[in-house]
Order: sequence, then C-alpha cells, then structure tokens
Amino acid sequence: MTPVAFRRGITFMAKQTHRIGILGSGNIFGRYVTGLARHPELEIVRVADIDVARAKQAAADHSIPAWGDDTELYADESVDIVVNLTPPVHHARTTIAALEAGKHVYVEKPLATTVEEGRAVLEAAARSGRVLGSAPDTFLGSASQTARKAIDDGLIGTPVGASAFISHSKAETWHPDPRFLFQEGGGPVMDMGPYYFAILVNLLGPIRTVTGSSRIGAERRTVTAPGRAVDSIDVTVPTHAAAVLTFASGAIATMQMSFDIWDTDLPYMEIYGTGGTLSLANPNHFDGEVRLKRHGDTEWSVLEPVVGLFGAVGTKEQARRGLGVRDLADAVEGSPHRATGPFAFHVLEAMCAVEEASTQTRVVALDSTCDRPAPRFSV
Repeated sequence: MTPVAFRRGITFMAKQTHRIGILGSGNIFGRYVTGLARHPELEIVRVADIDVARAKQAAADHSIPAWGDDTELYADESVDIVVNLTPPVHHARTTIAALEAGKHVYVEKPLATTVEEGRAVLEAAARSGRVLGSAPDTFLGSASQTARKAIDDGLIGTPVGASAFISHSKAETWHPDPRFLFQEGGGPVMDMGPYYFAILVNLLGPIRTVTGSSRIGAERRTVTAPGRAVDSIDVTVPTHAAAVLTFASGAIATMQMSFDIWDTDLPYMEIYGTGGTLSLANPNHFDGEVRLKRHGDTEWSVLEPVVGLFGAVGTKEQARRGLGVRDLADAVEGSPHRATGPFAFHVLEAMCAVEEASTQTRVVALDSTCDRPAPRFSV
C-alpha cells in the first residue's frame, strides 16, 4: 500500500489543573485511569461507587486519595469534573445529580437510554450552566480525524453513502458480568452503536431520518468469562438490527449491528464518494489504519494520521479512554467543545429511532440536529 501524507495537526490545549471525581469503579474504570494519566493536568482525586468497598479498593489500587459513595462525590468541593462510569440505565439520574451539584460532567456512552431522559439531561445542563460532555469520543482519535480531513479535502469527491458493520464482541467470554449488554439499555445498537453513529456524524454531518428492523437472536446466553458473576442471561433487548440512515447532506448509510454474528469478514466502516472510497479501522478504537482508494487507483493507500496516536495500534493501549474528558476540560477553559451534550443526544435519538422504526414499521424523522464537530487538525 502507498502511504499518503497529511500535515500533523494541533492537539489539546488545556493549561490549568482539573480535579476529577470518577463515579463508578467497574470494568471500564481502569481504562480511564490509565488514559487520564497521559494528561497530568487531569488529576483524579476521588472515586465513588454504590459498592463503597469496591470504591475503597479502586482508590487503593490506583493511589487515589479519596473514596466513598455518590453523595460524597457530589458534595466534594475539590472536585470540578465528574466522570460518570455508571451502568447506562443510571446515566441520566446520576448525571443530573452531578450537574445540580455544580460539577461539569463527562458521561460514558450512551448519554441516556431514552430520548426523554436525554432531553432531561440537556435541560439540567442548561439550568446548571456547567459543561456537559459525553462519550463516545473515539471520533476525536487519529482514525476518524484522518478520515474527516480526507473527506474535507475532497479526496473521495462528494460523499454518497457509507456502510458500517458491528459484529459480536463475544462479551460472554470475557466480561465478568455482561448482563447489562442484554437487558434494558443494552444490545448492540445502544452498546457499540454510539461509536459508529458518532463517527458517521463526524464524517457526514447530522442525520435526518432513520429506518430499521431488529430482533432478539438467542433468547438465553451462556456466560463463560473467568470470574463470572452469572452463568446465564435471559435476553430482553434486540441483539440483531439493520438500519438505513439518511443524512441532511444527502448521504445514505446502511448499518448492521449484531451480537449474533460470531464470525465474519465484513469491514468495520467504509465511506463511498463520487471519486473514491475510504475504509476505516474499528470505531471502538481511537487509532488505526485509514485506507483510501480513488477511482482509477490500482491499490489502496494508507493515509498518514493527521493527529498523534492516543494508543499504540494493536496493543492494550488502544483500550484506554479519556480524550473526551480532555476535550471537556479544554471547553471549560474556552476552547472548542467537540464531544458535546447535543452531539451525544443526536446520536442517542438516532439509535433509539432504529427500534422505533422497527416496532412501528416506518421511517422516523429525527427532531434533533447538531453541529458537525470542529476538527482537531489545523485547517
């Protein structure tokens, strides 16, 4: 493959120290701790959990000075940013509580599990005057930013369509308690979908309409993960869905999102333009190859990243999280905010529309829109 070079762009610009309180010390907690450690100006000062013993252990394991329950976190005047890592069904309630306590909040994906709850979160942020940010933030990484620059520079002409495929994460084999993935607030659309929807909106702009169909695959799942909390799960949410997204720009994307596809040769995401095609790496990661093949090319070219890598490709570093928290901290200081509440709400409404379209057998027009996030590379 022939390399194609871009000029490497700007990075995050925060200047002051921000004191972080993390709410939730479950499976993804360590990924945030290691990711935030890359930014010494983001200082983790407290961890909270409904299981206080677990919070205490997490604090000891990572040398965090304070620990306790959620109310203690909200009351801690030294904390100015809360990073909300609670299970999705608790996102709305806990985010609103943190905002009302005067904290800026960055919440893991999805923003909420229903459109109504998502609106309530946005309203709480507006009342509080605090900055609200939300995952997914992988669109801030080198892969999505590199693809964004290729599109903005016209390397594939006018975007016409896209395809995206979410196959099985096989969480039953590695997650100690994957129940949340197969119950309310879970499923492939709500769990993995945010990464894909967010990157598509970053690349193609806001979504206008959604149609789709979904179903439950296996109604009972066997859990084989080491140290598992349960041996089996009764599935209550769709685990296989297909959707068609029409963007305000006129581009059309087809998506397949499934926890029932165990083996596949499908790509992760491709963008099709009047002059060529882009192929992206796993949207669940910040970094990875972006390949370009223009009409008339005999081979694919690998684009040089336009921003620095967050984690070494192919290593455990790729699992780290935290760019969205850095983005929020920059916004508190007045820099452009990219992983915003309205952006996350638009993604949430689009995801909820997949099931609405399926159950009502119709095309769903979205009520929300959002700004296409500002790029991280220099323009």
